[in-house]
Amino acid sequence: MRNFLVFTAVVALVFCVAGEGFAQASVNQNVTLAVDPIYLMSVSGDPAPLTITSGTAGSDILTPVTDNSTNYSITQNVAATVKITAEIDAALAAGYTLEVNLASGQGTSLGDVDISSATAGSAADVVTGIALGADASQTIQYTFGALASAGQLAATARVVTLTLTN
Repeated sequence: MRNFLVFTAVVALVFCVAGEGFAQASVNQNVTLAVDPIYLMSVSGDPAPLTITSGTAGSDILTPVTDNSTNYSITQNVAATVKITAEIDAALAAGYTLEVNLASGQGTSLGDVDISSATAGSAADVVTGIALGADASQTIQYTFGALASAGQLAATARVVTLTLTN
């Protein structure tokens, strides 16, 4: 009988210890989540030089040249009212024009936009109504035009700034 009582006590002790192994405790944590406004834009590089080399006899309008070798990508999570503007660091002289045309899969491209005099403070809209999300590898096309009456233009570098904004 004594062995039975010892055996029962040992079994009871084993269950008590094992029961503590299966015990659980829970706690709660408050986790704050946020996503800030994100505007990201990149371009693939610079376009090739735009050099006008021909025209038509009897016409003041020389043959424009284009380059569409570069592209841009954007990501934005702000609103469907986001747009891309373009400006040039210094206006071109009369008789010379620079147009930019940005393709878009997320917004409305405004086609060929003359940015010849779109300097700081007067940036021109080039894509409007850009939807939330991303738009990758969209073509940038530049067209440079000139009048023969404007004369020759030595190689002149201009900086075009594309801005993703609301």
